[in-house]
Amino acid sequence: MSFTVLIPARLASTRLPNKPLADIGGAPMVVRVAQRAMQSRASRTVVAADSPEIIEKCAAFGIQAVLTRVDHPSGSDRLAEACSLLGLQDDDIVLNVQGDEPLIDPELINAVAQLLIERPDCAMSTAAHSIEQLADLLNPNVVKVVLDARQTALYFSRSPIPAARDFAGKAWWEAGSTLPKPLRHVGIYGYRVGFLRQFPSLPQAPLEQLESLEQLRALWHGHRIAVHLTDAAPGPGVDTPEDLERARKLFV
Repeated sequence: MSFTVLIPARLASTRLPNKPLADIGGAPMVVRVAQRAMQSRASRTVVAADSPEIIEKCAAFGIQAVLTRVDHPSGSDRLAEACSLLGLQDDDIVLNVQGDEPLIDPELINAVAQLLIERPDCAMSTAAHSIEQLADLLNPNVVKVVLDARQTALYFSRSPIPAARDFAGKAWWEAGSTLPKPLRHVGIYGYRVGFLRQFPSLPQAPLEQLESLEQLRALWHGHRIAVHLTDAAPGPGVDTPEDLERARKLFV
């Protein structure tokens, strides 16, 4: 299995300024993410940064990084530029590991990469796990996904999907039903480089604009996304100062 982990990192963040450089146990957060990714079977791990300061901090810890433009509208645009800077070929596989996931499981990275290798009919791969609490199903900040029989994504939504008609307002998995639990999407992505280069030029999809979910653009244009089902929820990401404090306690 051969793949590259790319970690997009930009300094601008409304809720947590300079987030990639936030200290976690004596190292910047983006370095902590890269260190976890380097424990996977990736052939290399590279930070795609928008600032020389991030490049310098990564270099101090022996982490490879490339400088990308500051005006990219999305992480996928940044990764597409990084693929060109690194000379990756269209058939190569890259894993997009978010720069605010210092507790990412290396085995999850491996599984999402392996799935894309095994599914030549898919342009992307990602992950999901079972939702256990009704509150999470109803929470618009928790992205849900429904799959077909081959564990290919049918749709992603912030709304509670599937909508259980006979169990309205209830957790059907706690009410004696044998139907599968709903699934929470995990924000890790595998891409074939050729598709990743094409993706930013695809017109935005109406559903993508409504849900504010970029992966819906791929489905809208007919590209398939394979989904790895993991038994456990990933470690918490860092979006707010409170999240950062929780992560710091885990690195003490």
